[in-house]
Amino acid sequence: MKFWILLLFLMFGLNSYAQQVEHEGVKYEVKGKTIYQDGKDVTATLSAEKLQEIKSIAGQKAKTEKEAKKREKEQKKAEQEMKKAEKAQKKAEKAQKKAEKELKRKQKAQDAYEKASKKLEQNQAKYEKLKNRGKLSPNDEEKWLKKLEGYREDLEKAKKKLNRS
Repeated sequence: MKFWILLLFLMFGLNSYAQQVEHEGVKYEVKGKTIYQDGKDVTATLSAEKLQEIKSIAGQKAKTEKEAKKREKEQKKAEQEMKKAEKAQKKAEKAQKKAEKELKRKQKAQDAYEKASKKLEQNQAKYEKLKNRGKLSPNDEEKWLKKLEGYREDLEKAKKKLNRS
């Protein structure tokens, strides 16, 4: 099987090596140093001047084809580089969005911690003020202590979230 595939590629290679040239309205096929017309070798029947002209035309055609392939290859390379650049840009944008999201999350956790801390301080101050004035009954004092414990728990939760971020 490998032999047949190799043979097939070799045949295509040899066929592509042949150069189609048109000179003075007649089509010639140039393969290496021999020139064919309608599948027949006409190298010996052509004049030296005509041979030279046909070979120069074939050389120019081969050169332009080679240049076209080179340009095409360069264009593909440029397209690949552009795709790589776009991919890198998307990756950078994604990383930036992730960093912004992380920063937002940290800021939110910081704000929640500060808010919980402020709330606890304010309510503790209010509790101390009421306690010092003697305006708290035992039931009220128990409610205040429960309330303050809830604020302390909220502060601990906010602190944990802040430390995680």
